[in-house]
Amino acid sequence: MDNTDRVAAGSAATLPVDSEQASDAAISDVEEQFTRLFNQVGTAMRDRAERIHPDLQPGGYKLLTTIVRSGPIHAGALAAMLYTDKSVISRQVKLLEDMGFVERKTDPEDRRASFIAATPEAVEKVNEVRAADQATLYRGLRRWGEEDVRRLAGLLARLNEVAR
Repeated sequence: MDNTDRVAAGSAATLPVDSEQASDAAISDVEEQFTRLFNQVGTAMRDRAERIHPDLQPGGYKLLTTIVRSGPIHAGALAAMLYTDKSVISRQVKLLEDMGFVERKTDPEDRRASFIAATPEAVEKVNEVRAADQATLYRGLRRWGEEDVRRLAGLLARLNEVAR
């Protein structure tokens, strides 16, 4: 019995069978596609991290790209932005410092605090990886046609609203 069957069996007494089963089957298809997408994203994150540095882990890559995008940032703000604990950020920042990708800069308004900033080398490498990936995405989506791409953007926007 798969998840669709379980959902259908659990709700058979209270919901119309035909429309609910069809809806559940469609939702199951969406769930399967998300699983495949998340697996691809995980693989892509490992690949991107390796293109930056052979010892960079996917979590470090995510942190580094966030720092590059945000500009100099406090560790606490970074932890909040990535929904993680500050201790995780501290460990990852130390690794990124050791690789020469980030540096700490004293906050001029609070000398006890520091900003974490990407080095010029990190910015260059991240932008190279991002540009190559963006070119691949654009090549692929251009084959879909504008209407399909706009529909995808709209559906993703609706999904983002549901996921809140």
